[in-house]
Amino acid sequence: MASARRTTLLFAALAGAAVLATACSAQSGTEAAERPEKSSSSAEKPASPKSESGSAKPADGKKKGKKDPGASRDLLAAARSGDADDVRDAIDRGADLETRDDSRRTPLLLAATGDHVEAAEILVEAGADPDALDQQHDTPWLVTGVTGSAEMARVLAKAEPDYGIVNRYGGTSLIPAGEHGHVDYIREVTTNPDIDVDVNHINNLGWTALLEAVILGDGGEDHQESVKLLLEGGADRDIKDNNGQTALDHAEQKGQDEIARLLRG
Repeated sequence: MASARRTTLLFAALAGAAVLATACSAQSGTEAAERPEKSSSSAEKPASPKSESGSAKPADGKKKGKKDPGASRDLLAAARSGDADDVRDAIDRGADLETRDDSRRTPLLLAATGDHVEAAEILVEAGADPDALDQQHDTPWLVTGVTGSAEMARVLAKAEPDYGIVNRYGGTSLIPAGEHGHVDYIREVTTNPDIDVDVNHINNLGWTALLEAVILGDGGEDHQESVKLLLEGGADRDIKDNNGQTALDHAEQKGQDEIARLLRG
């Protein structure tokens, strides 16, 4: 009897284990069926393209903020020729406003030298330096006294240049303007409240703008008017040159009768 009872209990235990195994297998199959399959596109998604440095590139393949290496060269050429559209384009492409040519001239100095007013306006608005010196010790502002451009003087005045910087002869912009008889320029510089050039500055030769207008001038109408404007602008007629002579002394020696009359006052 005992042996038969043990046999019955063993069969019952085996039967229960089989039922449990079947149930577990069924549950596993159900969970697998309900779990979403990972798509092949997700598993094989490529990594973002990277540059040689390892940083991710923008979608168009260009590095953000990268400047055009030829923009500065093009800006110099555009400023020299006075092509305002090309000046603007080069700036938009990231050109260096203070780039230099072989003579250490900046784009603004080139524009001022050529009296390219529109190009200069664009450069000034962009923040170009009106005091940048070239190898001859000229600046964009100083060169306006040589060209005699009153319009360029107005444009550069907006950039607030240092009117005390002198050229290689130790002169301000008014002194060469006096030499050349640049009437409109002298009128602009001596009457514009935003421009502050010392009318009595003395250069390395011992000359003021008034002295230079007489010594190097031809005594004609332009120089006569220049002398008149300089006097009205506060020029001191009594300043003597390195030889102890005044502007009147020189005018009388050169036979500049009308200028001598103005100087006698």
